[in-house]
Amino acid sequence: MSQSLLLEIHSDGIAVITFNRPDVLNALDLATMKRFAEVVAEIVQDADLRAVILTGAGDSAFCSGGDLVELSQYPSAEDGRAFITTMGDALLMLERLSVPVIAAINGYALGGGSEIALACDLRFADERAKMGFVQIKNALIPGWGGGQRLLSLVGYSRAMELLLNGKPLSAAEAQRLGLVNRVVEAGKAFEVALEMAQQIASQPPEVVKAIKTLLQAGLRESYQDALKIERDLFPPLWADEPHLKAVEQFLDRRKDK
Repeated sequence: MSQSLLLEIHSDGIAVITFNRPDVLNALDLATMKRFAEVVAEIVQDADLRAVILTGAGDSAFCSGGDLVELSQYPSAEDGRAFITTMGDALLMLERLSVPVIAAINGYALGGGSEIALACDLRFADERAKMGFVQIKNALIPGWGGGQRLLSLVGYSRAMELLLNGKPLSAAEAQRLGLVNRVVEAGKAFEVALEMAQQIASQPPEVVKAIKTLLQAGLRESYQDALKIERDLFPPLWADEPHLKAVEQFLDRRKDK
């Protein structure tokens, strides 16, 4: 029996999480949701982690959200609260990882799939990909935190329109709205995400973590508090070996001219 979620950790500290149910467009059943939460909790503890990539198995889907065939067997409000708590908590943990998280959107990212993508720091989409908050078509709303992340990315009026019409977006439309960083050639989403992750992994890890910390502070804290966090992050990096070495190399290059 194949695993519905795969975790691979490369020697350079890059973790790859793959939704592995291509026969159902990588929709998540309860077991996969629980496994996803376990995997995120596992990589949080990895001191050597440098970057994370999320993608979907096959070439048709990143993740098409919850598997309604299975989830329909759990119709009570208590059931609904249980599985949105599992995924909501996991995505919050993913979002607050100290290292960048990249979504390689290799196909459909609908409903909960878009919610997962928006919990990532960077999103690279296959030119054939479709994103969309389609929950309203099933008389639902986002439940994994996607509504708040959508609001943060596109603003109130655009978020309202997207949630109310439930229309899937092309990769190009998603990029125009700021939901996607880059649209890439068909079949290249994971390759581009991996190149970015490798670039991140080659940078001083404390600097990368500081960049994510200061930007997330701007989302969660007051302007003044976020400024203070940024200023507090700078001095240790100024005195740290990577910066001192970079300055030394800069001065050496000037001498050679």
